[in-house]
Amino acid sequence: MKKTHATVGTALSLLLVLSSCATNNNANNASPSPTATGTASATNSPTATGATGTSFENWGSYGYTLANNRHVPFKEITADNVNDLGVIWSADLKTLDADVKNGNQSYPVVVDGIMYVTTAGNQVFAFDAATGNTIWHWKPEAEQAANFSKAGIIANRGVAVGEGKVFMLAVDNSLVSLDQKTGELIKMIKLSDYIDGVTIENGYYETTAPQYYKGNVYIGSSGSDNGVRGFVAAFKASDLTPAWDSPFWTVPPKGQDWLAKSAFQGGGTVWNPVAIDEETDIMYFSTGNPAPDFYGENRPGDNPYTDSVVAVNAMTGKLVWAKQEVSHDMWDYDAAASPMIINATVKGAKKKLVVQGGKSGLWFAWDAATGDTVWDKVPFTKIDKKDPTPEGTVSYPGVLGGENYAPETYDPNTNYVLIPGIEEPSLYKSAKTEAEASTPDSPGAAAFGTSYEAVTDVKGYGTVTAIDVATGKKAYQIKTTDAQRGGLTSTDSGLAFFGELDGKINALDIKAGKVIWTFQTTGNSVQAAPSIFTVDGKEYIAFTTGGTKPMVHVFGLGGDKTQGQAGQAETGNAHSG
Repeated sequence: MKKTHATVGTALSLLLVLSSCATNNNANNASPSPTATGTASATNSPTATGATGTSFENWGSYGYTLANNRHVPFKEITADNVNDLGVIWSADLKTLDADVKNGNQSYPVVVDGIMYVTTAGNQVFAFDAATGNTIWHWKPEAEQAANFSKAGIIANRGVAVGEGKVFMLAVDNSLVSLDQKTGELIKMIKLSDYIDGVTIENGYYETTAPQYYKGNVYIGSSGSDNGVRGFVAAFKASDLTPAWDSPFWTVPPKGQDWLAKSAFQGGGTVWNPVAIDEETDIMYFSTGNPAPDFYGENRPGDNPYTDSVVAVNAMTGKLVWAKQEVSHDMWDYDAAASPMIINATVKGAKKKLVVQGGKSGLWFAWDAATGDTVWDKVPFTKIDKKDPTPEGTVSYPGVLGGENYAPETYDPNTNYVLIPGIEEPSLYKSAKTEAEASTPDSPGAAAFGTSYEAVTDVKGYGTVTAIDVATGKKAYQIKTTDAQRGGLTSTDSGLAFFGELDGKINALDIKAGKVIWTFQTTGNSVQAAPSIFTVDGKEYIAFTTGGTKPMVHVFGLGGDKTQGQAGQAETGNAHSG
C-alpha cells in the first residue's frame, strides 16, 4: 500500500507555512476559517451546516449534482455587481509541490467548506474553500507516478466525495480512496485486478472524475484511439470491490460481431463522468469513437454504442436504452462531454430530458425514461463532413470538436442549454489497409488509426451557443478567440461563467447573450469549468488554470481586482481522453 503525503496532524506552524504559500490574497476575506470540515452525506446535499454553525452550499460532485446540469440557485453575484468580483485567494500548485505537472483540467469539488482539487499527475489538494489554507495534500509515490507518462495524457478532471472519503482515478488505471478529513490513503486498487486487461500497456488510461452514488463509485476509462474495449463499472465505496456482476461493455470483444475481422478492440470508451437520475436510479454516459480511427473497412456497420449516449440501471449495470449520434464514425466524433439530465419546457410542457452535444457539432435531446428522440442533430458548428482518403480531405468540425470534453450548462430561467464549441477543421488522412493503420501489439500513438493534421490556413475559434430547449432552435451564438475547452456554469441570477485558453474568465448575461465581465487571471489556459459554492451566504467562484502555471483562483465580491498577463495555451492531446 502506498503511503500518504498529508499535512493534517503536523504542527500548526507547518500548516501556516503551507497556508501562506497557497494564499496570494486573503485581505478581502473578513470571515473566520470554518473549523469543521464535516463529512459528506450520501448524496452530498447542496446545503449543510458545520459543527460551529457555519453554513455551506456545496458543489458536491463533478457537475454540481449528479444530474450534471452545472446550474446553482445562487443570486448574490448579479449583472449589476459582477464588476466588483475579484480574487479572494489563489494557490500556485507548483509552489505547493514542484512535482505538479502542466496542463491542469481539474473541476473542483466543494463539500462543507473544503475544496478538493486534483492535478495532472494525480496529486490531490484539500483547501479551506473560503481562505485557501491548505488542509491536506496527497501525492502518489514516485515509483507509481513514473509510469504515468506511458499513457501520453496525464490530465485529471477531479474527485468524487462520499462516506467520508475522497475517490480519484489515477492515470495508471488505479482507483484511490483517501480519508476526507486527513488525506490519508485508505485503499488503492488496480482496475486490472477486477477487469481483465485494463492496463496502460494495453492502451487504457484514466483522466476522468468518478461519481459517488448510493454506496458505489462509478467509473469509465480512456483509450478508444488505442483500440481498447470501452466500459463503465461500479465499485463499492466501502472496500473498492465490484458492485456489479460485471462491467457494462460498450463494444463486443475483439473478434466477435462487428469486430470479427478486426485486429482491434472496438473503442467506445467512457472518458467523462456519468450522470445519474436520483429519482429513477438510471445512469447515463457518453461514449467515444470506434477503433481504428479514420479507417473503417474492418469494422462494418453502425458500430453500436460508440459515439452514443447509453442509459443503464445504476444498481445493476443493465441496459435501459442507447442512442447513437454518429454511425460508423470515421472522424473521431466522440460523444465526449458528460450528458446532462434536465427538467425543461418542451412545446409548452415540462419534460425530463437527457441532452448532450458531440464532437460532431450536433446536439441531441432524448426522453430520460424511454430514450425517445425529442430534438435530433441540432447543429451548433459548421458541418462539412467528407470521408477520409489517403491523400487527405478537410472536414468540419475537426478532431478537437464541436463540443469536446467541456461540459454544457442548463439555465431553467431562460430554458437555454449553453454549449461550449470549437470551430476548427482537420485534414483527415486514411490508411489504405488496417495493417498500415495500426500496430495492435503496441497500443498508444501507433494504434491511433491513421493521421490528421491542422488546416494551416484556417484559424480556429470558439463559440458559446444557446439552444432554446422549448423549440430545439438556436437562440444565439457568440464567438470567442480560442477554442472553448473548459465549459460553463450558470447561476439563478442569469449569469454563466466560463474561461478561455489565454487565461481569461468571463461572465455571460444568459438572456442577452453578451459577455459583461472579463478578468485576466495570473495563470494561463483555462481548461475546466468553474465550481460555484457559498460559505455563510457568501458566493464564491472557483476556477483552475493549467498550461505551464497550474493554479486555483477563487473569486468573490470585494476581492482583489489586480489582473495578470495573458497566458498561452498548452492544450495537449485532448481529443482522445
